[in-house]
Amino acid sequence: MTTQSAQQRRAEERIVYDAFLAVCPTRQVLATVGDKWSSLLITALSDGSRRHSQLRTQIGGISQKMLTQTLRELERDGLVRRTVTLQVPVRVDYELTALGQTLVPVLRALKDWSETHIGEVLAARERYDGAT
Repeated sequence: MTTQSAQQRRAEERIVYDAFLAVCPTRQVLATVGDKWSSLLITALSDGSRRHSQLRTQIGGISQKMLTQTLRELERDGLVRRTVTLQVPVRVDYELTALGQTLVPVLRALKDWSETHIGEVLAARERYDGAT
């Protein structure tokens, strides 16, 4: 761990994150978490660890490439942990980290809202498309 001077600590404490600003790094996090595959993967992993093939089966429509890419992105952001068990064949499991677990209530609520209100959304789309 790098030692910081008091001046560096004070400068770091003055940083204010605001996702409305174009240069704010929180936009990258929002882009990752807001991605449909990321949110579905986090929700799928909320019930415990899963193997790559289990996730691909559970999440309909996701390609192997997109699954791998999204898992790597979530791992990079500290939301998912990848565990390799040396056996024949090698076993790889994915699970949420403590940080990833903090997203579960938010994403589960969004998933539940979507499933509850899809009828209203589809009706609104139909009205809009009919008016244009």
